[in-house]
Amino acid sequence: MTASTLAGKTIFMSGGSRGIGLAIALRAARDGANVVVAAKTDTPHPKLPGTVHTAIEEIEAAGGKGLAVVCDIREDEQVEGAVARAVERFGGIDICINNASAIQLTGTLETEMKRYDLMNGVNARGTFLVSKTCLPHLLKTDNPHILNLAPPLDMSPKWFAGHTAYTMAKFGMSMCTLGMAAEFRKQGVAVNSLWPLTAIDTAAVRNVLGGDEMGRHSRKPEILADAAHVILTRPARETTGHFFIDEVLLREEGVTDFSVYGPEGGGDPVADFFVPDEVFASVPTKVRHMF
Repeated sequence: MTASTLAGKTIFMSGGSRGIGLAIALRAARDGANVVVAAKTDTPHPKLPGTVHTAIEEIEAAGGKGLAVVCDIREDEQVEGAVARAVERFGGIDICINNASAIQLTGTLETEMKRYDLMNGVNARGTFLVSKTCLPHLLKTDNPHILNLAPPLDMSPKWFAGHTAYTMAKFGMSMCTLGMAAEFRKQGVAVNSLWPLTAIDTAAVRNVLGGDEMGRHSRKPEILADAAHVILTRPARETTGHFFIDEVLLREEGVTDFSVYGPEGGGDPVADFFVPDEVFASVPTKVRHMF
């Protein structure tokens, strides 16, 4: 693994109250990073763990400095205010992580337009808006990164057939990676995507995709946290426009033991959505294909 550090860097993250975003934040906090968590969860949710405030408590306990900002990333003024507060508190922004996402796996006839609007508003528009608002500050720092928790653009019809609306919204995040990486390459801003090879044990997996049984066959969010750390500590001018897959990236860094990431009790993990077939063929890990 890299010996580089995120000490003193300021990260602006959408979402992050729980799950993958929180794991990435805690990994950065152990380096001594500043982490701004911009999320909607101000008070405890009856079905979901964590709030922006508990996330900051964990970040500071891990060794970082935190700022909780209650923010709906679909609202321009709220995002502008959240970024302004981050800059006021920490003096700038070095890293933007677009982690917030909305999911509903329904077919065309079953998808209400309010859910379509929610997914596209949070995933595609929210990623564009948060990136756009952070960019003036990223352009002033010495190793700026935008990292989107978004999949590779694999245009296989199987990823659209059962949930066209969700795939469109999620791929909207990926297209931000594709376009902004090219647009800001000369200015030295790295724009990349990160996606898991396998399902990750999060509230979305347990509540939306497959319940506790699927959660038990998923990996821990820490695998994405370690992969994100690798990306964000690389030179921005040498690391842009990539659609990284967590295990593939970590193997390139010399990691060989993935059992530390689960699943709990061992066994083969479940493959995630949107991962091209050739990626599975490139790694020795055996996965269970459910999609």
